[in-house]
Amino acid sequence: MNAGKYIIAIGLVLILVGVVVYFFGDKLTWLGRLPGDIRIEGKNGGFYFPIVTCLVISLLLNLIIVLIRKFF
Repeated sequence: MNAGKYIIAIGLVLILVGVVVYFFGDKLTWLGRLPGDIRIEGKNGGFYFPIVTCLVISLLLNLIIVLIRKFF
């Protein structure tokens, strides 16, 4: 595959993600608030690191990539 096809594929994936977030964003409020995500809040600010959310998204993306590579 040449670079142009990769850019088109990435663009299509971004459009698909955008459509899902636009139409189902209100149902995805749990994303980013999973048990295990680190949240520290103080008087002057806070720190938030969604480690479990990152792991879940990474696993889902890897599963999708493996399935795509297997069938194509």
